[in-house]
Amino acid sequence: MTTKQIDYCIELAHTLNFSRAAENLFVSQPTFSYQIRLLEEEIGFAVFERSGRGAALTPAGAQFVSFLATMREELKRAVEQGQNFSARYRDSISVSMIVRQALYFLPEAMRLLAESHPEVQITPRFQYENGMESFLRQESDVIFALREQTRQLPGVRVHDLFESRVYLIARRDDELAAKNRITESDLFGRTLMVGGGSPAALRAVQHRLIASGRLTYFNSADHDTTLTNVAAGRGVCLAPGFLNDHSGQFAWIPFDCAERFSCVLCTHRDDNRESLRAFLDTIRGLYQDAVAFPL
Repeated sequence: MTTKQIDYCIELAHTLNFSRAAENLFVSQPTFSYQIRLLEEEIGFAVFERSGRGAALTPAGAQFVSFLATMREELKRAVEQGQNFSARYRDSISVSMIVRQALYFLPEAMRLLAESHPEVQITPRFQYENGMESFLRQESDVIFALREQTRQLPGVRVHDLFESRVYLIARRDDELAAKNRITESDLFGRTLMVGGGSPAALRAVQHRLIASGRLTYFNSADHDTTLTNVAAGRGVCLAPGFLNDHSGQFAWIPFDCAERFSCVLCTHRDDNRESLRAFLDTIRGLYQDAVAFPL
């Protein structure tokens, strides 16, 4: 199956008309029809039903074209990335994280590394689920993680990055936003958003507050849903500082507790590239040099 045949198949699925699809792709109809027939012979089933009025997708064809469209988009991105890389770079480092703000200094690290290593491309990857599994399959070079997630991982180096603390997130017009520090008693009588894949340290704080019996709680599916509920005035929530996007939309107030989040970067043990070492030194240095930066 060629990329040309894939494009022909996708276009015919859109138009359901051989003549119009061929015209849209600037080929003759006989050539177009021949390539569709070759594709169907190769895969062993009919993608389209022909009639005097045009074409219709078979049930198997509809499912097949859906997968083809996704594959074609991924192939297009791969080609574009390859073109970008071949034009300027000799080495590439992919960095996986759950959200952009998890590595607040990543853009600055990328800028600094471009000055010292212009031949190295840094590619951020955002994986909200299964990021660690993808990293272990060697699909990324670096991953942002919590130390608790790295226990007994094979073939991995763990690099300390920073300690993050617990913050209360509230609307900026909430009376709690005027405080410099939030204690457990400040939340009595409030509704606390909980859940959403909270790290172990955060779950410990949430459970302690719920066990007091002095507040109500509301289960939230994920962090974005939680923030939407906070913005709607339905409650407040606790979150790790590394999720703070510093946009100013919400008040982030330090919460008085001992729990912390040990944030690390993981690399593959057998990856000894000088460019990777330079990247790690750069981004770790930015965090170490930060003065009074809220984490």
